[in-house]
Amino acid sequence: MYSTVKRDDETLVQTARQTVELPADVRDAVLAFRADSTPQGWLLLRDLTVGDVPATPPEPTAATPKSNTSELLLVAIAALLGEPVGYEPEHGGDMVQNLVPVRASSGRQTSTSSRIALMFHTEAAFHPHRPKYLLLLCLRGDTNAQTTVASIHDALPHLSAHAIDTLFQPRFRCAVDESYLHGRRNSLGAPSAVLSGNRSNPAMVFDEDLMVGTDVEAERALHELGAVLAANHAAVALAAGDLVILDNDVVVHGRSPFEARYDGTDRWVQRIMVVSDLAASAADRVGRMITTEFGD
Repeated sequence: MYSTVKRDDETLVQTARQTVELPADVRDAVLAFRADSTPQGWLLLRDLTVGDVPATPPEPTAATPKSNTSELLLVAIAALLGEPVGYEPEHGGDMVQNLVPVRASSGRQTSTSSRIALMFHTEAAFHPHRPKYLLLLCLRGDTNAQTTVASIHDALPHLSAHAIDTLFQPRFRCAVDESYLHGRRNSLGAPSAVLSGNRSNPAMVFDEDLMVGTDVEAERALHELGAVLAANHAAVALAAGDLVILDNDVVVHGRSPFEARYDGTDRWVQRIMVVSDLAASAADRVGRMITTEFGD
């Protein structure tokens, strides 16, 4: 249970909305993406001003002496897309999260890993209030760390008709990301479809690591989708000032492995998630922090 949680997320959102003057071309590109993100499903903006960047912190929630330039920029852009939110299990519920390599999680399927590839996934595929958009702003890059993105629209022409039919049926179950469990026992969610909506313009919910088919045929369709996404994806090594915006209904994303140094010079990306509106999560939210509990 969550009672009184003091957070300044709403102040940050209102300050960003009132004080950040986005370049017209950036604003126009973001609003156009919100109106129609297809077929690519992701948008890359470059050369944004992120301010002076101090040493990369050793942990996502570690104190750092940086200014709030990048946070205000990220929130201002996120607010054009919808309602910025945090998720309580992710970095303490911070709305703006620092993704930095952490030695203890270097080999795990988490945002703070480094030496293994992050498998393709819809952000929070298991969550009833999963984000509509995911934004990643690079403060310090690593040329060996590539963000990978794959769109259902690029994959669809390469999928067999039988696989597509199967993926539209509720024959798949998804486990919960370990960071959301707080030590509780994991379990598979209710059967659901991977693809939904219009057959020629579907939405996709897919997690290569956490999702399984409920029967052999469904498993085959899931593996076919994974193989097609891997064969038809884009990759970009984010540099300082780069921002990638992902439509979480259209694309899955991952990251290539890289060698972390843990010396203050490692890759540093800030992340924020956006929902279309706040009303749907009202019963599971404190301020802008979504608090849904999972596991037994």
